[in-house]
Amino acid sequence: MKEKIIKYIKEILVFIVIITIFANLLSLYRSVDLNKQPLSIKTVTLLNNIDYILKDDRPILVHFWATWCPVCKAEASNIQTISDNFQVITIALKSGSDSEIQEYLSVNNLNYKVINDSSGLVTADFDVSIFPTTIIYDKNRKVLFSDVGYTSTFGLWMRMWWATYFNS
Repeated sequence: MKEKIIKYIKEILVFIVIITIFANLLSLYRSVDLNKQPLSIKTVTLLNNIDYILKDDRPILVHFWATWCPVCKAEASNIQTISDNFQVITIALKSGSDSEIQEYLSVNNLNYKVINDSSGLVTADFDVSIFPTTIIYDKNRKVLFSDVGYTSTFGLWMRMWWATYFNS
C-alpha cells in the first residue's frame, strides 16, 4: 500500500514539473516584443489626477488592460490579489473617462492603481498591442518577465516573489 502511495505521489510530481515547464515555454512563446528599455518613470498620475511615487526598492508589475476586454475582466481578480501584496500599476487603454473606469472598478470590487490611457499613447510607448499584457520589472527597473493573455494568481505571485527575493 505504501509503495502504491509513493508511486502515485511521484506521478503527481512529474506531472506538476511537466506542466510547469510547458507553461513557462508557452509564456516565453507568447511574450511580446516589448520596448525592453528599463522603466525610468518615478511618479505616475493615477485616476482623478492622483500622483503616485513608485518605490525604488521593490519590483513592479505593470498591467495593461481594458474594460472592453473579456480576458482582462477574467484576470482582474488575479491582479487585485497581487496588488494587495506587491507594487502594481495598471494601465487602462481606451476605457472611458476616469469616472467610468472608477465605476467599473467599483462594480467589480477592484481597487488597484490605474492610469487612464484614454489616448493610447502610454500603451504605445511600451509597444503593447495585445491585451491583457503584464510586464514585471525587477528592483533595477529592468524587464524580468512579460506575459500576454490570462495569467493565474499563482503564476503572477511566483513571478513577483522571484523578482522580490531572487533577482538582484
